[in-house]
Amino acid sequence: MDIKLSQCFIAVDDHDKALAFYRDVLGLEVRNDVGFEGMRWVTVGSPSQPGVDIVLEPPVADPNTSPADKAAIAELLAKGLLRGVIFDTEDCDATFERIRAAGGEVLQEPVDQPYGVRDCAFRDPSGNMLRFTQHSFTQHGEQ
Repeated sequence: MDIKLSQCFIAVDDHDKALAFYRDVLGLEVRNDVGFEGMRWVTVGSPSQPGVDIVLEPPVADPNTSPADKAAIAELLAKGLLRGVIFDTEDCDATFERIRAAGGEVLQEPVDQPYGVRDCAFRDPSGNMLRFTQHSFTQHGEQ
């Protein structure tokens, strides 16, 4: 069986703020921007991965969702508990500095993990956790 990742979804509560982050800070390209029945879906992706899309979707797309459920989803989103994405980067420290300089909310500064990666973490403007992982790094001066 030959299967590949095509799309993943991230709930955002403000598409314009999300675009300013994903496009302008992370450098992802906008591939689609669709409105339907008062809602909006924006697809972004890395130029180096044309076959993988990240869909920035509304937190609740079902018009029958109760106000209590909408409030619960908004609270989970704000805490970063709905979704997360891990991006690969060639230089975790440089990526961290670029995102922090652009005002990204830092969750974790770059650190060497015991499972063999160096990574850092931020929240996007909606509260989603994003990790940036460098797979090949020098740990404690050794390769």
